[in-house]
Amino acid sequence: MNIEINPERIEELAIMLTRQRSITETVEEQLVTEKVTHFFKDMKYYKEHPEDLITVPVPNDPWGRKSVISVLRGKKAAEHKKTVILIGHTDTVGISDYGDLKELAHLPYELTAKLTERKEQLPLDVQADIETGQYLFGRGIFDMKAGNAIIMSMMEEIEKNLDEFAGNIIYCAVCDEEANSAGMRSCVPKLVELREKNQFDYTALINTDYMTSEYPGDQYKYVYVGTVGKLMPSFYVVGKETHVGEAFKGLDPNQLVAELTRRINLNTDLCDIVEGEVTLPPMSLKQQDLKPEYSVQTAKTAHAFYNFATHYSTPDKVLEKMQGIAMEAFEAVLEAVNEQYKKYSELNGRTIETLPFAAKVMTYRELYDAVRSENGPELDEQLELLRQRWLLDETIDDRDYALKEVEWLQMMWTNQAPVIITYFTPPYYPHIYVEGKSQQEQKLLKAVEDAVNTTETDYQLVYKKFFPYISDLSYAAAPKEMDAVDALKQNMPGFGVKYSLPLEDMQQLQLPVVDIGPFGKDSHKFTERLEKNYSFNVAPVLVQKTVMNLLGDL
Repeated sequence: MNIEINPERIEELAIMLTRQRSITETVEEQLVTEKVTHFFKDMKYYKEHPEDLITVPVPNDPWGRKSVISVLRGKKAAEHKKTVILIGHTDTVGISDYGDLKELAHLPYELTAKLTERKEQLPLDVQADIETGQYLFGRGIFDMKAGNAIIMSMMEEIEKNLDEFAGNIIYCAVCDEEANSAGMRSCVPKLVELREKNQFDYTALINTDYMTSEYPGDQYKYVYVGTVGKLMPSFYVVGKETHVGEAFKGLDPNQLVAELTRRINLNTDLCDIVEGEVTLPPMSLKQQDLKPEYSVQTAKTAHAFYNFATHYSTPDKVLEKMQGIAMEAFEAVLEAVNEQYKKYSELNGRTIETLPFAAKVMTYRELYDAVRSENGPELDEQLELLRQRWLLDETIDDRDYALKEVEWLQMMWTNQAPVIITYFTPPYYPHIYVEGKSQQEQKLLKAVEDAVNTTETDYQLVYKKFFPYISDLSYAAAPKEMDAVDALKQNMPGFGVKYSLPLEDMQQLQLPVVDIGPFGKDSHKFTERLEKNYSFNVAPVLVQKTVMNLLGDL
């Protein structure tokens, strides 16, 4: 079956979706979900089969957000159970960066015209793109409402001739991708349920999130088979407080955290490398001491967490690496402090003594076990009461919650000597490496290769192994190794309480993934822009061909 590509209709839908503001973690997200829902309700198929338009609420969501799943069943060979899943997020980041153009941020034609008038004030690369006449500006048109428009237009075209379509399409328009992926995480169990109920044969999951240049002057256009993963290794650092007038009687946790950052931040030795593709090195996302007030007493505790991208490293391996680095950092700080204490003592003509501190590193699970051995079951009862209190406080997000559990447990421990506690802060995004080991993976690799090789275009098309940006693709699968899963569950405070992750359902899905998205530049910047020709003419062809290859016998 040949699916017609309608660039004008894709642009029309992209503009329609962009015009609806849907900033993440606001009630506005629901308005764009309603637009997507109404789009499908207007189609004949869903008037006849309303049960195939499914609303999936985010559990306990303060904004009442929902995702929508659209199931489109081909009528040719009704027993044909092959099914392709497509996903797209409908939320966007905020618009504070637009300044006096905030009111135009979601009006692509108007914003493009205004920026054209002001182009002399813009960076040279933006000016050059404006002069081509090929770019549309606007918050979310690139990331990723044009991608949703590609899927919606394709389904609209398929629906016109369902009698000739063999197979099934499932489209998940999900909320909250830009914040915590609550939309996709809540859709995964529903996808497993749909498969079991309908005996669907899921082939792969396709995302149409954005694609951009990987470096200045990059002329390639990419299709990504597989996706990068993300962990957030974290450190709760306990030092020894003291009066600043007696500096060497204490141990500054800020110095320990600084040494951790020096050893972790942008350290390329910690990059994952698979088939020549390299993750970005770890990057600091938060670093602070936890002293609440100003005084001349030094801080007792501090904490930090880091973005850690993965291509092959599982939670247990990352935790092991972080423990090693923490011990090295602790020992280096003690050596440096003792050296300074030695020099200070010599300057004052005093007897030299080694400071009474020893390096100690332990995991969150080890901390919990140590404290429980002292307190018994009563510890769990106290912790549960605190959990319920923290859950009621809407100002405590997933990351703050994790810290609170570590902080409280350490305070309950009789051993108050300096220590570094290693743990994971939410969220977790598994990497997916489509290696070609299974028939599913081979099928997807072949489907994408054929789509790329048979698409005639002036662009230089390349397919790579890992979508390089954190996305909802990660939730199509999860590690099955017990060590990896246990390391995550046992060392992520709040797992299953504050932060929910459908690990078992993800393991059941275990799908290979691909991202085939529109092209543009400057996602999350006020110069966010979409290149029209590739996005409305080429990317839709690649998506359509990949879908048909997956449903066919290629």
